[in-house]
Amino acid sequence: MRCLSLTMAILILLSSGCDDVKVAQGKIKPNLASAPPQEAEDASKSGSVDTQGPTAAKPRPARFEKEEETPAEKDPPIPEGAKPLNKNKTLYFETLKDGTRRVHLLSTVVLREGPLEVFLCKYQTKEHESIVDCDVDAREVHMALVAAKAVPGTPVKFSPKYTPATGSRIKVTMTYYFNGKLLNKDARYWIKDVRNKKELAHDWVFAGSRLENNPDNPQEKYYYANNGEIISLSNFPDSMLDLPIESTDKNNELMFEAWTERIPPKQTKVLITLEPVPAKR
Repeated sequence: MRCLSLTMAILILLSSGCDDVKVAQGKIKPNLASAPPQEAEDASKSGSVDTQGPTAAKPRPARFEKEEETPAEKDPPIPEGAKPLNKNKTLYFETLKDGTRRVHLLSTVVLREGPLEVFLCKYQTKEHESIVDCDVDAREVHMALVAAKAVPGTPVKFSPKYTPATGSRIKVTMTYYFNGKLLNKDARYWIKDVRNKKELAHDWVFAGSRLENNPDNPQEKYYYANNGEIISLSNFPDSMLDLPIESTDKNNELMFEAWTERIPPKQTKVLITLEPVPAKR
């Protein structure tokens, strides 16, 4: 019931037309089995979270030194009906006229070539093996997906035998400019399977990562997708979205690489859209 109440709080605030949505402002405690805790700032007001912990907001330094390469494309448009869920406006929630609910992440291209373990990582974590990053708290993305009617499943397991991640299937699309043209593509368009040289053939599932005691401070909870694995390509128990197939993280056996020719210049902003796919009856 706590998870349901949290979801309803998000939806009520969204439908009220507020410009900046703050989820429950620490008044509702999350259900640890399904939805992660509040945004650090809101929780700190109630004294439930140490904002100096692993997920505390950090000053955002310059992303990279200037490189002699093609300038970034202009920023993609944010859907008119999308409402920001965080202060830096990298996370949005949208309800379409037909009732479809979508979550948007304003992300940045950080890698255009090479092997991949992650498609989208948290800012300042795994940029060396991820195409895009996003300055966002993965816990808030999790909550937004729950509000969009996605059901978290279980992360991958490797013992006693391999068991793939489960959860609602999530359609991931991208809106961005390339060569001056506004494009809308499936996220798999940028990911090449090294075995057959074709696009990634599988959708992601909402594995839900893990929410456990912070090893540095047992009095607070830590959402492990904040280690970097927000949308993964290799299997990780920490992944929020994972592939429901066996995909190793061994460097010499990685299954996917960036499709360089299809990816715009570094620093280009990309709107990543997450849309839960209704389960077949």
